[in-house]
Amino acid sequence: MSVTVDVKNLSISFGDGPAAVKVLPDVSFSVNPGECFGLVGESGSGKSTVLRCISMLTDFWKGEILIDGRSVRDIPLIQRCRMLQMVFQDPYGSLHPRQSVRTVLHEPLVIHKLGDREERMRKAITDVGLPIAFLDRFPHQLSGGQRQRVAIARALILEPSLLLLDEPTSALDVSVQAEILNLLQRLQKERGFTYIMVTHDLAVVDHMCDRFAVMLKGEVTEILPRDAIAENRATHPYARELVGASLAYEGRA
Repeated sequence: MSVTVDVKNLSISFGDGPAAVKVLPDVSFSVNPGECFGLVGESGSGKSTVLRCISMLTDFWKGEILIDGRSVRDIPLIQRCRMLQMVFQDPYGSLHPRQSVRTVLHEPLVIHKLGDREERMRKAITDVGLPIAFLDRFPHQLSGGQRQRVAIARALILEPSLLLLDEPTSALDVSVQAEILNLLQRLQKERGFTYIMVTHDLAVVDHMCDRFAVMLKGEVTEILPRDAIAENRATHPYARELVGASLAYEGRA
């Protein structure tokens, strides 16, 4: 189920004329099949924008984004939605307050004309560690961690090959963060997903990712393997400072 992702010379600007702001000047990286690839950096560095470009939620970018060698622009919408799904940062804002969990999971099955809907919904909700009875609950009846599990179930129900994770644990308590990360790790091992994960937390990278790119002002400064964190083998000044600050914080903690 895993796919390759190649991002080549990705750039995007917001605004027109002299007032236009180039958010991503020139981003390139590749993700191997079944790999968890991290995008890290300070707020405003362009991490989430990269995910929005890959998912085509933002479509006026320039450059090339290939999934298994095929341009994401050439993949029909219905097929693209089956191939990739996104889990957003805010578990409170990503679910409709007036829709039950059953409705949230049922809708994509109807859109994609998939059968065995009740069975698929039951499997999706249990795969993320929630009881089947939760299908009839509403978002206000769920904790933050439970809402994020529902959001992950919604992403999984179409059986995608690529999951885009936009800081999926940053709005959660520390203990719940660990549960969600362990859940994502287990699902990747079981199904062989390719993950691209945006985070500002290098502890999350160390737990989840095989490699990660450090971003600064819309540019990739350096791509490192996970084991480069412990000894801070970064060479770019900003990447080295970022990893060093994270290690110093963990040391104090």
